[in-house]
Amino acid sequence: MPNLTAEQLEELRQIPTCSVANAIETFDVMPRTEGFMLPAVKSIFPEMGHMIGYAVTAVITANMPPSGHMNVSRLDWVDAILSVPEPRVLVLQDLDYPNVIGSFWGEVQANIHGALGCVGTVTDGGVRDLDEMRELGFNAFASDVLVSHAYVHLIDVAVPVTVGGLKVNMGDIILGDQHGVMSVPHDIAADVPAAVKRVEDREREMISLCQSEDFSVENLKNQLRKMYGG
Repeated sequence: MPNLTAEQLEELRQIPTCSVANAIETFDVMPRTEGFMLPAVKSIFPEMGHMIGYAVTAVITANMPPSGHMNVSRLDWVDAILSVPEPRVLVLQDLDYPNVIGSFWGEVQANIHGALGCVGTVTDGGVRDLDEMRELGFNAFASDVLVSHAYVHLIDVAVPVTVGGLKVNMGDIILGDQHGVMSVPHDIAADVPAAVKRVEDREREMISLCQSEDFSVENLKNQLRKMYGG
């Protein structure tokens, strides 16, 4: 599947997730209950604004020391990261969820992954070293804020994961902001901004009516019929 140009990615990044979700509905490519993460995965740094990138996936755990058959080399992890184009978003499924205990993310990992062209992480696990991550500009969406890394280690990399109820594959387009995290299907991604404009133009008619001196119940009903039918 073709990747977006840098300009297309930036255009998409600037659009709120809510508007992107509305636009995706118009393509009828999935049920309206899919394509986004549940609210357990929330923005840790909402002031950082919007994040977009191609997913690099991994599975982690932290509640017990790694064993020979449950440990992936960090070098293999680097190779997996570099197999996906920039900008990259690390999507980590924590097998300890909902009882997460150890954070993969902190100052050191944010610096390492930032140097590898990663703009942030999405995980149903936790994060720590918030001041340092914020100063670095490394975005994070997570279920918890934690104190320790405990026994955290990689179990698998470059595999399909499920985080916040959303299935994510390597290379998926991930978009996040203060509202949460979603994926944007590759085959419609380039057309989403235009669809956003069409939806917002239709909504603007309703908003303008509600704020105008010409507002009346009859005009409202007419506009509701136009928007929703019935």
